Amino acid sequence: MDLTPYYQKYSKEVVDKAIEKLNYKEVTTMPKTEDTEFPILYIFRHGQSEDNENMIFSGWRDSKLTQKGIDQALELAEKLRDKKIDRLYASTLSRAIDTMKYAISKNDTAKNLPIIQDERLRERSYGVLEGTSKLELFLSDESLCNEYRRSYTKRAENGENLDDVCERVKDFIEEIIPVMKSENINIAISCHGNSIRGFRKYFENLTPDDVSKIETPLGADFTSFSIK
Repeated sequence: MDLTPYYQKYSKEVVDKAIEKLNYKEVTTMPKTEDTEFPILYIFRHGQSEDNENMIFSGWRDSKLTQKGIDQALELAEKLRDKKIDRLYASTLSRAIDTMKYAISKNDTAKNLPIIQDERLRERSYGVLEGTSKLELFLSDESLCNEYRRSYTKRAENGENLDDVCERVKDFIEEIIPVMKSENINIAISCHGNSIRGFRKYFENLTPDDVSKIETPLGADFTSFSIK
């Protein structure tokens, strides 16, 4: 990422401080509940994408994985190697689909399963902000940038808020739970930071404030829930 234009406009000290704030994330613990007497849902975030690397509002843009993102997914593959997984789901965005391919690549019983794509698993839409710089917005209006990124109710024009995402994820969950129970199957899902907020809200009964504070690592780890 070429920071020269930002340094010229704002100064190196100001830009570097902004980047530090944008990149600092106190990653929350990824809860894992794996009672093998019940069906288990494995959920993970895609690896680093080009938009992540360049601090771009991505949303529904189809941003590809970086090499770091691929490496993160391969790290995750070691953790999923011996899991019993019967069905695979991903959002319709390639960064989630490709992460699934890498993440399941070392699981001999699951790596050849088809990946079912579902739009309800997509990242939050950022509307008119998609393709624009988080860094530029942060430098010009830090409070507004933080509000767009983390407020539960704030929407960019033509975009979604976190409540919208949680509702469509809830619809997906309530469709697959009866299937998991009736067929006694485990499912793996590759999705996005904001859609994972929807899963955790549902299964952990989180408040909107709790949901907005969740920070999920890119690739590398998973959360799991036993479906009782």
